[in-house]
Amino acid sequence: MLGATGAVGQAFVRLLVDHPWFELVEVAASERSAGKRYDEATRWLGSEIPRQVAGMPVRSCDPGEVSAEIVFSALDSSVAGEAEQRFAAAGRWVISNAKNHRMEPDVPLVIAEVNPDHMALLEAQRARRGWTGAIVTNGNCSTIALVSAIAPLHRAFGIRRAVVVTMQAVSGAGYPGVPSLDALGNVVPFIRDEEEKIEEETLKFLGTMEGEGIRPANVVVGAHTNRVPVENGHTICVSLELEHPVAPHEARAALLDWKGAPAARDLPTSPERPVIVRDEVDRPQPRRDAGSGGGMSTVVGRIRADPVLGLRMVAMAHNVVRGAAGAAVQNAELLVATGRMPSP
Repeated sequence: MLGATGAVGQAFVRLLVDHPWFELVEVAASERSAGKRYDEATRWLGSEIPRQVAGMPVRSCDPGEVSAEIVFSALDSSVAGEAEQRFAAAGRWVISNAKNHRMEPDVPLVIAEVNPDHMALLEAQRARRGWTGAIVTNGNCSTIALVSAIAPLHRAFGIRRAVVVTMQAVSGAGYPGVPSLDALGNVVPFIRDEEEKIEEETLKFLGTMEGEGIRPANVVVGAHTNRVPVENGHTICVSLELEHPVAPHEARAALLDWKGAPAARDLPTSPERPVIVRDEVDRPQPRRDAGSGGGMSTVVGRIRADPVLGLRMVAMAHNVVRGAAGAAVQNAELLVATGRMPSP
């Protein structure tokens, strides 16, 4: 586990300590933490630190110091790019939450329920780069919430245009994150690089495999991103223009029918329902719904007609679980279940 001391790294630790398929055997972090016990190097967020990991020595983020075959990365983007490439070149399977490699043409950007077939990029990646290992990425936290909600509609009816407005939890900025005087009682209408991530990553997620690459979806996405004083759970208001316009009840039915790709349905981290539809007029709400499906379900509500584009709705997902650590662990499970990565 690279970047194990940070907020997202800690979320990885929680998911991995009792995982039925994986055993967490090593933690790694920055040089200032290397050599310390994990419980000494970490400002643990939440309840008691898991005893299985508390006494582990923190290693440096170097392939020579880490022996594990599967490497989860919660590294900051300032260091993740080069470090992850070193691990992949050294034969490790790198499952990354960082942004650095997401848009590279030979790197899979995957939500297990939406586009598991994009894992086929790994063959070209390893051949082209001469790696015995590989890099797989999950998306930006807000993009994952958005795509999880709109993918069923894109598959059923096609999406032409989407206008997206996010209300993103402060935990999305890591720890200590947004200063309290900026966050409390306030809305910050700017999150660096976030709008670009939503607009670019969505097209890759919804794209199709063609040969050894991805043809991006022919969808126009415009995003406005905002930081709001919510602890966990990104809320997204989205208006959609569909290729085949439908009434709200038809869109609702498509979302209710969505079970995700078959390859993802029996993975340990996969929720029973990847998309949950709420019919109450005031849902979803982060405080009430962020934990749905163990934090891995995207909750959709307020599905209604839009006078400009045709259809609008609200989606919400736990940004640290569905949008980060949980998505990465699920991708590793997908690799094992589909035989692309050796079973541990």
